[in-house]
Amino acid sequence: MTLRPLADRVVVKLMEAEEKTTSGIILTASAQEKPQVAEVIAVGPGGLVDGKEVIMTVKVGDKVITSKYAGTEVKADGVEYNIVRQSDILAIVE
Repeated sequence: MTLRPLADRVVVKLMEAEEKTTSGIILTASAQEKPQVAEVIAVGPGGLVDGKEVIMTVKVGDKVITSKYAGTEVKADGVEYNIVRQSDILAIVE
């Protein structure tokens, strides 16, 4: 199955959550924070959204930081993805 986002939507795959703190404490699954760093898998075409022109600035392969609870979670071919608006992406990690 291929996910092809529409308008200003971006499909991202969340990176793995940290299993260990910087001091070396191992976290249980319930104590791990939801990851905010993700890899861009697919990008919509942009265009006219809510009466405003949207130009897509992210591209496939970019590592990005998203809002903590943004988007819609979907599962395709056993892999979990998140579909977010470009405006929910806070930064590109370089």
